Formats: sequence, structure tokens, C-alpha cells
Amino acid sequence: MGMQAIKLNIVKRILSLEQESIIKKIDEILENEMVVGYTVDGKPLTQKAYNARIELAEKQLKSGETISQSDLEKESESW
Repeated sequence: MGMQAIKLNIVKRILSLEQESIIKKIDEILENEMVVGYTVDGKPLTQKAYNARIELAEKQLKSGETISQSDLEKESESW
């Protein structure tokens, strides 16, 4: 069975589910393991990790942990 056939089979089975506990488990697996992006280093990011990085960035912004455009340009010259 090819990958597309497996995916279609899974979708059909999920759509026919009536047990909320199984649906929640599937959702949890997707939330914790599905790759939604990549870091600048090319490492995969799950939805959970992505959200954690956004929360951290928002906290840093609120606490003033920022760098100006000109300072960033100066810093990047040494990369």
C-alpha cells in the first residue's frame, strides 16, 4: 500500500471515529510531533516548539530584550 493510500485510509478512519478520547490522542500526536517549520539552522520545529519560541520572543520584546537595526547590522558584519 502506497503512502497516499495509507493517508486516505487514515482519514476515512478518523472521520468515522466516535470516541472522543482517540480523537484527542490523534490531535495531541499532531500537536507534539508534526513538523510545521524549520529553524534557521534547518532543524525541524513542531507546533508545540514553534509556539514556545513565539511566546519566548513575545516575553523578550515586552522586557525590552531587543536590538536596533543599526546594531544588528554592525553585529552581522562579523558573521
